[in-house]
Amino acid sequence: MKNITLVLLLFVSSTAFSQTKINTHLKRQLDSVMSLDQKYREILTLLMDPSKRDSIAKSLSLTVSQANGHYWKLQNHLDSTNVVFIEGVFKKYGYPGKTLVGSPADESAWDVIQHSAKIHQYIGLMKQAAEGNELPFHLYAMMLDRDLMNQGKEQVYGSQATCRNLKNGKNECFIWPIKDAAKVNERRKKAGFDQTVEQNAKRLDIEYRVVKMEEVK
Repeated sequence: MKNITLVLLLFVSSTAFSQTKINTHLKRQLDSVMSLDQKYREILTLLMDPSKRDSIAKSLSLTVSQANGHYWKLQNHLDSTNVVFIEGVFKKYGYPGKTLVGSPADESAWDVIQHSAKIHQYIGLMKQAAEGNELPFHLYAMMLDRDLMNQGKEQVYGSQATCRNLKNGKNECFIWPIKDAAKVNERRKKAGFDQTVEQNAKRLDIEYRVVKMEEVK
């Protein structure tokens, strides 16, 4: 009887270990994908900063427009390659989440899709991963907001901003219209955001105000 109990305990331990074992090879691949996803985005962000873009472009012997074009061309090529790889991972494993690759590698696939034109195609997979604790829920919330904004619909969590001409003729940077804006900070807190919508707007150097859909349509 003791021998049977020991065998059962060993079997349970072995099963539990196999269910939580990290796929280290895939993790390394996703770490590389994350690095490529960010390779030129830092300099592209700096080229958007009015206080820095001229000096950066000058150091490259390029105009700001030329520098933007050059680095976006390089980053877009990497992004396209990353999407092909991640779609292959989805087909083989589903979403490569925390159980499979650990953190922060569980965010790599999200990053790639967030920077692609395929958000709407994979938003359901992201939701499933977030609800299963395989992906931080606030990241799914950000992608949902972007998907809704891309469709010209109100966002839910107030994470997305844009700059465009409004119906009043003014060109303005603003937080994209939010459904039930009065309760957005309650939803943000529940989703795991660590800033209010007002704080997030300030981080983006935007003066927060509630913008209605009729102002942008």
